[in-house]
Amino acid sequence: MPAAIVTDSTAMIPADVAAERGIVVVPLQVVIGAQVLDEGADGATPEVVAEALRAFKPVSTSRPAPTVLLEAYEAAARAGATEVLSIHLSGEMSGTFESAQLASREASIPVTPVDSRQVGVATGFAALAAHDVLAEGGSADEAAAAARARAAASSSLFYVDTLEYLRRGGRIGAAAALFGGALSVKPLLQIEDGVVATLEKVRTAARALSRLEELAVQAAGEQEVDVCVAHLASPDRAGQLTEHLSTRLADQLGGRDVWCGELGAVLGAHVGPGMLAVCVAPRL
Repeated sequence: MPAAIVTDSTAMIPADVAAERGIVVVPLQVVIGAQVLDEGADGATPEVVAEALRAFKPVSTSRPAPTVLLEAYEAAARAGATEVLSIHLSGEMSGTFESAQLASREASIPVTPVDSRQVGVATGFAALAAHDVLAEGGSADEAAAAARARAAASSSLFYVDTLEYLRRGGRIGAAAALFGGALSVKPLLQIEDGVVATLEKVRTAARALSRLEELAVQAAGEQEVDVCVAHLASPDRAGQLTEHLSTRLADQLGGRDVWCGELGAVLGAHVGPGMLAVCVAPRL
C-alpha cells in the first residue's frame, strides 16, 4: 500500500465504491440550529437539510478540523501507506483544503493536499482518477497530476430555484454582480476556477432543464465521459434529465449509465431544494 487517498464527503463517492477502492472519506459537518451533524447516512442527509431549509431553520456547514484529517492520515500510515493524497473540494468554497494543508505538516508520512477547484462529484471523479493511476503502478505525483487534470477538464453545471441560499452563504461569487437583487431569476451557474460563476439566466424551471441538457451535451462533445446528475428534493426533474442525457450521450458513455443521485447535505445546504446539477467528466 504505497499511497492512500483521502477525500471529503462532498465528493459524493458512494460508500461501497470508496470501500472497494480503499478511499478514506472524511465528513464535513452541517449545523442545524444548535445541532451539529456529520454529513452521511447516520447524520446530516439531504432530506434532513431540505426539510430544515423549508422550515426556515438556521443551517450552516463546517469544515473538518485539521486534527480529524490528521487522524485519517495516521490511520493510513498504520495500515501501511507510505504517503497520502488528500483530494478536496475547492479551497475558494470551503476551508477543508486549508485543514488538509495544516494537517499535512504534522503527519508522520508525506501528505500531498490537492485542491480540485471543483465541488461535488467532480471532486469524486478526480479522486477516482488518482486511484486508477496508483492501481496501475503510477507514482503519487502522477496520481495527483491526474486528479488535477480530470477536475480541470470536468464541467460542473447547475440550476437553482433561487439565489437566496447562495447569497446567505456568501458563495454567490460572480453571479451577484450580474443578478443583483433579482433573486427571483432562475439562474444557470457553473464552477469556474473554483468559484460559482454565471452561465445564463432563464425564466422557468422547464427552460433550465432544457438548457442544462444542451450544455451537458456540448461539454461532452465527442469525448468519452462520465456523467452524473445530482439534485436536492427534485427527483422527477433529475430523472427526466438523466433519461434524456443517457439517450443523447450513449456513444460517449461507452456502455456506462448516467448516474443520478441526491446532492450531499453540505452542498445542499448552500443551494436549497429544487437544485439540479450535471457533472461531465472526460476520461483522460
